[in-house]
Amino acid sequence: MSDAPQRTQWTTLDKDLNRISQLELATAYVSRPLVAPGIALAFIVLAGLGAGVFFGGSAMSMVVIAAAAFGAYMAINIGANDVANNMGPAVGANALTMGGAIVIAAVAESAGALLAGGDVVSTISKGIIDPAAVASSNVFIWAMMAALISSALWVNLATWVGAPVSTTHSVVGGVLGAGVAAAGTAAVNWPTMGKIAASWVISPVLGGIIAALFLAFIKAKIIYQEDKIAAARRWVPVLVGIMAGAFASYLALKGLKKIVKIDLQTALLIGAAMGALAYVVTAPLIKRQSEGMENRNKSLKALFGLPLVISAALLSFAHGANDVANAVGPLAAIVHATEFGDFATKVTIPTWVMVIGAFGISFGLFLFGPKLIRMVGSQITKLNPMRAYCVSLSAAITVIVASWLGLPVSSTHIAVGAVFGVGFFREWHMERRLKKSAEGRPAEKRIAPEERRRRKLVRRSHFMTIVAAWVITVPAAALLSAVIYLVLNTFVG
Repeated sequence: MSDAPQRTQWTTLDKDLNRISQLELATAYVSRPLVAPGIALAFIVLAGLGAGVFFGGSAMSMVVIAAAAFGAYMAINIGANDVANNMGPAVGANALTMGGAIVIAAVAESAGALLAGGDVVSTISKGIIDPAAVASSNVFIWAMMAALISSALWVNLATWVGAPVSTTHSVVGGVLGAGVAAAGTAAVNWPTMGKIAASWVISPVLGGIIAALFLAFIKAKIIYQEDKIAAARRWVPVLVGIMAGAFASYLALKGLKKIVKIDLQTALLIGAAMGALAYVVTAPLIKRQSEGMENRNKSLKALFGLPLVISAALLSFAHGANDVANAVGPLAAIVHATEFGDFATKVTIPTWVMVIGAFGISFGLFLFGPKLIRMVGSQITKLNPMRAYCVSLSAAITVIVASWLGLPVSSTHIAVGAVFGVGFFREWHMERRLKKSAEGRPAEKRIAPEERRRRKLVRRSHFMTIVAAWVITVPAAALLSAVIYLVLNTFVG
């Protein structure tokens, strides 16, 4: 008997098995993009179930469960979008790997939220809506729910587009839209809204100017000196001292509300003491590190590496302490109104609500953060450790200046504005050097205007996308919130 049929049978079996293995590979390839949304969905469900455990016996427990789920969704979006501003410059400057940045940011953000996060939050988000104008606790609950959903959806959309936007401003827009839909335009505190609108312009411009000034200082005092290493030994400890002082003041002013209330003058004194201490500690370390280094810019980058990583971690801690409360504010307000049947201008944030905020940010950062980290760190303008250090330093100083002026600012706008400031300063500086070098040269050897335009160091497309997203954040979140409130009030309320 011939064994040909048997060989045919084995060949057919091999082909079938090959098809199955190819199908498995194709399935794995297709399902890979679904892993992150799947994990995020699991966290949202767990947050809702956790809220159900606390409010299992309440008649309004389903409202709290839904609010907790949307609060978790909002926290994930903050991690995906807002945290990129703190870690992006360090990654873009190659001072940190993407994995290292994500781990440091997740730990620092969670620690900031849980250890130093504000235990009391304004439920009407910085006094935008007059609580007396809201008719009942039921109306208030649906208004806060609409604000929470709309702000989360808007930040999600901005992340998908690749635009770093302010989550605080998204919440402001959400509260504004729901408040107008629930109580009319008379309920809005328009002077407060005017201050917030002014901050859209003031905070990024101020952040950009301060970052550009520090970069100009570093270029003049260190980079363009004949002996770069000697100049670095003199000035890097000073810059580290300024950073330590700025962050100590920033954290004292904004990040330690839960522990102790500190005024601006005391915060500045604390900052001055910490700055002096940092200088005394850093000077011998920089001297030791710089021994044997070559007199070139690559050596300077190494000296700025560690201070940049520390500043990025401190920014993340301060962001967790300051901004998470704003994000979970509507959720805390809903929990309070559901539990006590009334609403107040300020409420205590339950620990489990802060846990949702802290862990949600970490999940969002791990799962979706790299896209915006790359955008801020390398796609707006090219950063090195010196430029990235200027961005971090500017962010801390601008917040202190804004607090002194009484302006509500966005850490997102400041950090991204500082990146733009560094980029535009580089363009201006390059143009100035080209003009100087062109003096006395024959016309045919000068760089043509077209070539100069091509050498722009800030990507104009990203600049326009980000500015447009900033301008429409509050109106877009407000419109979305008003529509969601009307739908909720019609079908559920």
